[in-house]
Amino acid sequence: MEEQKPQEEKTITFKKSTVWMIFTFVFLGLFIISLFTGGFGIKDNNQGPTGAAIVPTGGSPTQEPSLGKVEVKEIMEDDPVLGEKDAPITLIEFSDFQCPFCQRFVTQTLGQIKTNYIDTGKVKMVYRDFPLESIHPQARPAAEAGECADEQGKFWEYHDKLFENQQIWASSGKEELKKYAEELGLDSDKFNDCLDSSKYKDEVTKDLADAQKYGGRGTPFFVLVNEDGETQVISGAVPFANFEAAIKALL
Repeated sequence: MEEQKPQEEKTITFKKSTVWMIFTFVFLGLFIISLFTGGFGIKDNNQGPTGAAIVPTGGSPTQEPSLGKVEVKEIMEDDPVLGEKDAPITLIEFSDFQCPFCQRFVTQTLGQIKTNYIDTGKVKMVYRDFPLESIHPQARPAAEAGECADEQGKFWEYHDKLFENQQIWASSGKEELKKYAEELGLDSDKFNDCLDSSKYKDEVTKDLADAQKYGGRGTPFFVLVNEDGETQVISGAVPFANFEAAIKALL
């Protein structure tokens, strides 16, 4: 009887350089995926709001439980408003001018909210400052500059200017912030004095404290409130569909 011969085991060998090349590509791939799926966060030892919120892939919401009943006047104060003052829903954004995810919200989502809800009188948007100074060293000067622009009635124009040029002024400092005010036709002397004196330092600090009070741990952070004080909370630069769902829930 012929015996079945055992199959020979085969081995595959790789050069060290090939192994390292494969490892490098796998690591880079996982790193890129993690950046877009919220796999990496930044927090300080105090677990404070020092990390920008990261958008989950596929448009899944980062939407928090309701805060319960909130008085609109309590949360918006005298901050810049975009839209009709009598709009039934108030969208409060706590934002950081140096945050790339806040920039993403402005460039990718705000326009749709404006067209569908702000311009139609259903929503008014309120901007409040949430500078994450430990990772964005120019965030507070930019926030105070925004307040100085608001003093002259040009907040939203200045807001757009800062987000359009975020990478430039973030590495240039106050002189660039002053240049934008001049380009927008503001009274330069008044604006510069306002910024250099830190006139709105306490205002920015109050906004930051309120962001934390209402649960903000990263930027951008949003609180939506209807006329009955019912709320919806959204964290991160999530897609328009998430804002639409929150707005419809409050109408």
